[in-house]
Amino acid sequence: MQKLMNVFGAAALALGLIGFGPARAAGEASILAHASATVADLKHDPIFGNARATLRNARAVLIVPRLVKGGFIFGAEGGDGVLLARNRGGWSAPAFYTLGSASFGLQIGLEQAELVMFIMSDRALRGIEQGKFKIGAGAGLTVVTLGAGAEAATAGNLSGDIILWAVAKGAYGGLTLNGSIIAQQENNNADFYGRQVTVHDILTNRVANPAAAPLRANLASVW
Repeated sequence: MQKLMNVFGAAALALGLIGFGPARAAGEASILAHASATVADLKHDPIFGNARATLRNARAVLIVPRLVKGGFIFGAEGGDGVLLARNRGGWSAPAFYTLGSASFGLQIGLEQAELVMFIMSDRALRGIEQGKFKIGAGAGLTVVTLGAGAEAATAGNLSGDIILWAVAKGAYGGLTLNGSIIAQQENNNADFYGRQVTVHDILTNRVANPAAAPLRANLASVW
């Protein structure tokens, strides 16, 4: 019975991270500013430098400037971010998203990470664009993480639908996104663009907000 209650508790925590995203989300301006700072950190990372040629082919990027994982007995993982697609004229307007998950186990500590998810294939982008998308849930997608050594980030070693770059701090030894859910923040998108909009409209530049210009310019300067 106790084990069953623990499982229900973890499930409820996951739903809380996703279902109540708009209420807990940081302000759009803050998310954009921190996302731009994350791009600057990425730009100066030697690992990224070695993979730059491969990542020029990315269809889109999901930037989560503050992914937090922590807890006692139950671990909670989540963070707000933005999705931008590569278009002929450069990077699209940003769509606001939340990345969240829950796990059960004896996890003690706190981990905070900056995360950039490079969306390399059209099918991965379509899955994320269409709504709640679960990483590793039979989606048939390959997820690769940029390694800690220079060789791990060479073009020959990077082939996947999604490539992850993350810099983490804290007590946990690693960062696992398997089972995490990527969900649209419809309220944030509506607030930022002044009306209800679809992610497709955002990524195809059918809506705009000049407040996103610094982040788009920062991305353009990277690759």
